[in-house]
Amino acid sequence: MPRFNPLVANLSAPPIPSVFAWASAYDGSSGPMIDLSQAVPGYPPHPEMLRLLGENAASRAYTGYGPIEGEESLRKAYAAHLSETYGTTLAAGNVHITAGCNQAFICAAMAIAGAGDAVLMTDPYYFNQETTLAMLGVRTCFAPCDPANGFLPDVETLAAAITPDVRAIALVSPNNPTGAVYPPELIAAIYDLCVARGIWLILDETYRDFLPIGAGRPHDLFARKGWEETLIGLYSFSKSFCIPGHRLGAITAGPAVVEQVAKIMDNLQICPPRSAQAAVATALPLLADWREENRREIARRVEALRTTMAGVPAWRVGAVGAYFAFIGHPFEGTPSARVAERLAKEAGILCLPGSYFGERQEGYLRFAFANADVETISRLRERLSNFG
Repeated sequence: MPRFNPLVANLSAPPIPSVFAWASAYDGSSGPMIDLSQAVPGYPPHPEMLRLLGENAASRAYTGYGPIEGEESLRKAYAAHLSETYGTTLAAGNVHITAGCNQAFICAAMAIAGAGDAVLMTDPYYFNQETTLAMLGVRTCFAPCDPANGFLPDVETLAAAITPDVRAIALVSPNNPTGAVYPPELIAAIYDLCVARGIWLILDETYRDFLPIGAGRPHDLFARKGWEETLIGLYSFSKSFCIPGHRLGAITAGPAVVEQVAKIMDNLQICPPRSAQAAVATALPLLADWREENRREIARRVEALRTTMAGVPAWRVGAVGAYFAFIGHPFEGTPSARVAERLAKEAGILCLPGSYFGERQEGYLRFAFANADVETISRLRERLSNFG
């Protein structure tokens, strides 16, 4: 029998479907299933967003191939949005649209690293990024984040982990899986480290629109002279506009990076989904107030999660923010997958094991609490208190 590519065959099956399988065994005795597994918006898209999607999907204008880098209308609209967000000037030429942020990451990784190179990641890490690199034959190395420091990365630890074959540091802020929000000064220090070592910084800001109220700008890197030679920013329109099924993300980088990504994208997909791009180009300025209210709603869910978990002190909040909380479970020595499976089958709480995000994370579970409203989050207290 012909062989499979071992770089793919050696990977585990996608984790989310296996977790959903646990839910099918729940008997409903504690009430409806509380789904904290996958990072999906817990409220519907705006009606105007749906109208725009339908209108553009029915247009013949978007039935043919489009520009590899993305529709000019969305690239301009997103560049204007970035300029306002970061207090600097960015142009359409700094933007490459992709089919979701996972595709943005694989394009960025392929542009700067090849088989035999390495990318430095934090531990815990986002599993799709780690498996992407594995399939490409790119080695991953890890810098552990201290739970006592809220799972924030340490610059000295990162510096010590940089070997000659490392081509980039990959960060996610607000973080998936922990929810930790990296302060601007920390992001700046890691950027400075990358400049000093001559490597790239890939910064995934998928959850940027859900920073805490009053947090200010995420960082000042796009205002730095020469940022194009170090920084590659990633983003997803999925969460902010509640349209993950339409697969729309973006890369923000220098024109030279955009040029390299276009070569990759032409082979992966030719162009991103066109009608969704046209819809988001209009919705980006139009639905700003709605997106800000969603940010406030997520902030309310963060506080609800903090309050709820304070009532079950045996369960520790390692970090929380944006869409996620990294929760320490009280069953020392028990694999996190076993704890998560029992929670699903016996308590009706569906979440992801910490081990999915790194071997060191057996003591933790990821709660994607943005999926649930405040009332649903409050029900966790009783279920966790009765779980043993």
